[in-house]
Amino acid sequence: MTHSDEYRKPEVTRIIVTRVFGEGILFVEGEAHRKQNPAFGYAQIRDLTSLFLEKSTQLRDIWANSVQEKGDDWTRIDVLPDISRMTLDVIGLAGFGYEFNALNPSGEVNPLSQALNEILGSAGGTSIVGAMAGLVPGFQYLPTKAAREINAARKKMMQIGSELVAERKAYILATAGEKNVKVSDSGFEGRDLLTLLMKANMASDIPESQRLRDEDVVAQIPTFFVAGHETTSSAVTWCLYALSSNTRVQQKLREELMTMPNDMPSMDELMTLPYLDLVLRETLRLFPPVTATIRQATKEDFIPLNKPFTDKYGEVHDTIKVGAGDQIVIPIVALHRMKEIWGEDADEFKPERWECIPEAVSSIPGVWGNIFSFIGGARGCIGYRFSLIEFKALLFTLLRALEFNLAVPADDIARRTAVLMRPVVKSEAEKGNQMPLLIRPVRC
Repeated sequence: MTHSDEYRKPEVTRIIVTRVFGEGILFVEGEAHRKQNPAFGYAQIRDLTSLFLEKSTQLRDIWANSVQEKGDDWTRIDVLPDISRMTLDVIGLAGFGYEFNALNPSGEVNPLSQALNEILGSAGGTSIVGAMAGLVPGFQYLPTKAAREINAARKKMMQIGSELVAERKAYILATAGEKNVKVSDSGFEGRDLLTLLMKANMASDIPESQRLRDEDVVAQIPTFFVAGHETTSSAVTWCLYALSSNTRVQQKLREELMTMPNDMPSMDELMTLPYLDLVLRETLRLFPPVTATIRQATKEDFIPLNKPFTDKYGEVHDTIKVGAGDQIVIPIVALHRMKEIWGEDADEFKPERWECIPEAVSSIPGVWGNIFSFIGGARGCIGYRFSLIEFKALLFTLLRALEFNLAVPADDIARRTAVLMRPVVKSEAEKGNQMPLLIRPVRC
């Protein structure tokens, strides 16, 4: 994980994904990846906190109104789709200044959302068609139904994306003055990440060799959509499940959140809540949205082992030989639940464990929190700050107003993994992914 130049994403994976989305920040390597991350620091995310809280409040009110309309003590609500709609609205506005209105739909299908969903629905994922497209040169050009759908949707997406990029470029130049005036790194009002990325890319002190092409910038739109939408909604959904299963933790967290004197705290104020931070860490340990990742060696290497082993010939090894082209699976969820690392209570939801972590945990080279939920090293998720603050804003807003309980027995909820870890009710498997919870207003 910390040797990103020697271990990269497999070529097959890169081909399959980039043929659909282009060279977005999720799918490029090396210097190209480093060029594309100017807009994800805390200084930039700080300006987006109010948006996170506004959309969280909108979701809170939707659930509160639903509870009030039904008039029951507890109201059963499938929280997964609503959280997904909330994070879609957030990434649309915060990512590229685009209003999906998913939480308050007008009945009209949003063209960009439709194009992105068509691509995701037709891409094939782990299907034979998807694999063949990555393995066989030219296979993606065969006129299969999936290929036609992907190409049509991608064309539509790129058209809309190009329009958005042109609008942002015009905005930046207009706010900088005349078109021949140099663009500086400060002094414009646009807060969405696409605008910040373009502004940094257009700054006069950036060497020409480091500038992104317009098509590279357009490629960030589906990247923001995938990385900033479904992963966060999955994590928040599992967090509400964990809190519903553990009322002690839920109440302790709520008591801390209630100490905040206002409903619209700043990012810095959210960062001062220690138990909220522990709950996030424990959620992402037990329920990482991405359960595994793969890396491919670019050259021969020897990976050192913590404990030597003896092979069938009686020879002792303290390293494992990896050949050029060999692939290594990093089982994130398995590592996060290993009792040898986390202790005998590794499968339990215990935020307090983060107050004094085992020595073995402190050596995990994750980009945040000694876990691999955001990967690690130079190829770590550069949007992790965005995700964390959005996560905190959601929990802050929801837990101060609403109580959550299980709608089905805890052991009836299963983890279904298809790229992301999703919940399913085993007794209602035919309904697909869902997370039914009981909700009511907080009682004093």
